[in-house]
Amino acid sequence: MFKGRRLLVATKHKKESVIAPLLQEALGVECFVAENFDTDTFGTFSGETERKDDPITTARSKCMEAMAMYDCDLGVASEGSFGPHPSLFFLHADEEILIFIDRKNNLEIIVRKLSTETNFGGEQVHTEGQLASFAERAQFPSHALILRKSKEDNAEVIKGIQDWSQLKASFHHLLGKHGTVYVETDMRAMLNPARMKVIGQAAQKLIEKVSSRCPHCTSPGFGVTGANPGLPCECCRYPTRSTLSYIYQCQKCAFIKEEKYPHQKTSEDPMYCDMCNP
Repeated sequence: MFKGRRLLVATKHKKESVIAPLLQEALGVECFVAENFDTDTFGTFSGETERKDDPITTARSKCMEAMAMYDCDLGVASEGSFGPHPSLFFLHADEEILIFIDRKNNLEIIVRKLSTETNFGGEQVHTEGQLASFAERAQFPSHALILRKSKEDNAEVIKGIQDWSQLKASFHHLLGKHGTVYVETDMRAMLNPARMKVIGQAAQKLIEKVSSRCPHCTSPGFGVTGANPGLPCECCRYPTRSTLSYIYQCQKCAFIKEEKYPHQKTSEDPMYCDMCNP
């Protein structure tokens, strides 16, 4: 279905460096980049342009607009989000969305990859020592930094700082003007190896989903669309909140399949039971 076709990677931040080799090897496509396509118009992590839509809608819009610009019927785009982990609230998380669109075969395949392997963060600093401490925690200089007056101030934003001399000079420049400086991680993919690694993991997950075929009509993208709780407690057999089954659904023919015990266990520890451990 995909072998020999041209696949557009809608990015301006070098994401093709991890996405293209994987997709080319697995799907037999020929990847190329939307060189003149400005994805920053859909939102920037540094705040100058606010993202108006949710991550999936944004990724879809990027992909569709780039494909229209290059008159291409096969494309892939990604969108990242950063903040507190949805369940491990004391940790930051990077969630990467990848969307694969095939207009020729009317396919849209989406995957998510959530990872705590991120240096995402920011801090108001007043001294060079505070700056250096944050920079070391943020894995600088392998991971770039951004400086500005304050977290919400976009009047003067110095991005892509990658060496200590530039970092110190920019810091003292802003400190002399404002008396305080906000330092944050630059989350653009080409300046953040930790994020680029997660994008690569998402691309691998995409390949697995594209390669998963519907048992009924053989269309690609047969994946998990829902989960049912109710795994019984091994002690009292009361249904717990843990996952009993996954629901798979084909987006082409709507065939549905339920897979029980997806985590290879038929009962749950009583410590997770609302009856045994209320």
